[in-house]
Amino acid sequence: MKKVNNIAVLTSGGDAPGMNAAVRAVVRTGIYHQLNVYGVMYGYRGMLRNEILPMESKSVANIIQRGGTILKTARCKEFYEPEGRKKAYENLKKHNIDGLVVIGGDGSFKGAQKFSEEFDIPCIGLPGTIDKDIAGTDFTIGFDTAVNTAIEAIDKIRDTADAHDRLFIIEVMGRDAGYIALYSGISTGAEHIMMPEHKSEVEEIIADLQANERRRKLVNLIVVAEGHEAGGANGVAEMIKHELPNADTRVCILGHIQRGGSPTAQDRILASRMGFAAVNALLEGKHNVMVGIVNNKIHYTPLDHAIKAKEEMDSEWVKMCKILAS
Repeated sequence: MKKVNNIAVLTSGGDAPGMNAAVRAVVRTGIYHQLNVYGVMYGYRGMLRNEILPMESKSVANIIQRGGTILKTARCKEFYEPEGRKKAYENLKKHNIDGLVVIGGDGSFKGAQKFSEEFDIPCIGLPGTIDKDIAGTDFTIGFDTAVNTAIEAIDKIRDTADAHDRLFIIEVMGRDAGYIALYSGISTGAEHIMMPEHKSEVEEIIADLQANERRRKLVNLIVVAEGHEAGGANGVAEMIKHELPNADTRVCILGHIQRGGSPTAQDRILASRMGFAAVNALLEGKHNVMVGIVNNKIHYTPLDHAIKAKEEMDSEWVKMCKILAS
């Protein structure tokens, strides 16, 4: 087992609230163990361009409460090619970096796994994604904040919906996973929740809306994950308007406000625990694993499993949604 002396941390893919807390934990834990710690700007793109900076304890002062990422993030197609990864490796070697912490989602982990296999640099992944779509952890960094942002917005929408007796179709993020829709929909009392994991028959929803209209329930909220097969909120709205032309229907797409904002206490603590555990994993000689939290305990999952396995949504959640919204 090679001793790790110099480590680097980067953030990759879509930003998520809590990434800064994770960076802070990695830097300060590394310094505590007398490691040299570097920050890679703009993710894998920064590795290719040698945008690698030494980090001190003061480098991460006053960032735990900030959204986004001080290390920035960017897409990098060059890193998908062997020549690009070789160039990135050569830049790491200029700084004698022998351990890497990657904060991001499944795309970031695929790059980390391939890079580690080719150049024998241990990589530890931290799940930084608002979608909660990675196996091996109960929660991902940024999910709780994104859900709370959506809840706050939907609560306000319900007020105006009530004032005008309107049907609102609200789109939240979730291209492949519907957890933001599920959690925010339950928390705001939405009449229907539409997710990529479960086929929601629009005809059934229309029948329910017609029944609500007959019993004078004129305020209805439908929360739709952007990746739903119906085509997101606009697609659902078109179908409903065709069948219910007299319904006062509005669409609201929450969009990127779900990515921003100060992280919640849960995301700050989750990210801090994961960052702390990532450095310890490198010191213990762990290789190509993702740090997760399962049953409130640190859990390590091989990167390839975290990438390939999908978090299964419990059918009881879906059943509960239907009962509570009736």
